[in-house]
Amino acid sequence: MKSLKHVIAALMLATAILMPAIASAQNFPDRLVRIVVPYPAGGGVDGLARALGEGLSQIWKQPVIVENKPGASTMIGGETVARAPADGYTLLLTSDSSITSNPFLFPKANFDPVKDLAPITQLIELNQIVVVHPSVPANTMAELVALSKQKKGALNYGSYGTGSQPHLLFEMLRAQAGADIMQIPYRGIAPAITATIANDVQMTLGGWSVTAGHIQAGKLKPIAISRKERLKELPSIPTLKEAGFADVDPQSWFGLFAPANTPKAIIDKIQKDVTTVFSDKAFLDRSIHALAFGAVVSTPEEFAKFIAQDFAYKGRLISVTGIKAE
Repeated sequence: MKSLKHVIAALMLATAILMPAIASAQNFPDRLVRIVVPYPAGGGVDGLARALGEGLSQIWKQPVIVENKPGASTMIGGETVARAPADGYTLLLTSDSSITSNPFLFPKANFDPVKDLAPITQLIELNQIVVVHPSVPANTMAELVALSKQKKGALNYGSYGTGSQPHLLFEMLRAQAGADIMQIPYRGIAPAITATIANDVQMTLGGWSVTAGHIQAGKLKPIAISRKERLKELPSIPTLKEAGFADVDPQSWFGLFAPANTPKAIIDKIQKDVTTVFSDKAFLDRSIHALAFGAVVSTPEEFAKFIAQDFAYKGRLISVTGIKAE
């Protein structure tokens, strides 16, 4: 009987601990919610955060604001959320480089994005485009590599920091294909695009949302797609795999996170409401499909499993390229 009493006492204690979290989730949110974006305004992550915030504010009847905190390879914004109260009122919307690349590049950072952040849901599978300045006499990836070897030291690529997608892709191109290109880092994808248009750098990697107008205006030339299949907007441009460069194609994605130890009931509520936003056709057409994004809404458990797989992949990629934090 004594053991039974202990079990009952343990269950009562667990219920007592659980009840405040359930009540908190039922009332969530009852005030303003912040979505921190660790990139400058104007890029794809920022645009998605603002559209998602608008959709969530309509569901929650509470303001949802976007706060841009760029810098330090996204770690300023990431740490802001990791150190915030674990109550769901401060969220992080970021890209894969923040979560699955930075731990390998900055092992002595002030926080661990895998341990100190709780995954809520993957949001986007990013479709990115290798673009070059129109003056670059290369129309394919093979021609670009050959040109870089011919004109040693003449070609540079724009990235948005150590471990960013352009950095990973072009460093893999150096390691796997012997391309003679050098990195010029910028504070975000928008400045890297601007630099490519100005021919300050000769190439970069960017999503359709930030390259479409410039491609259509002839200011950027697309030569390959970083995704599983071709873009319907650029049907003649091959994927990296089709072009023979599958090994240099890192996965790109956006996801939503909360501070670690945020009650699961609140995590689940946020995920459920994000799913509602993503089920709206007008939202998808305006904020996802128009930007050639691939919508991916997953459960927290599915997202955590996906992150573990991508973490292992990025670790191997960074090891092969020898990328180190600057």
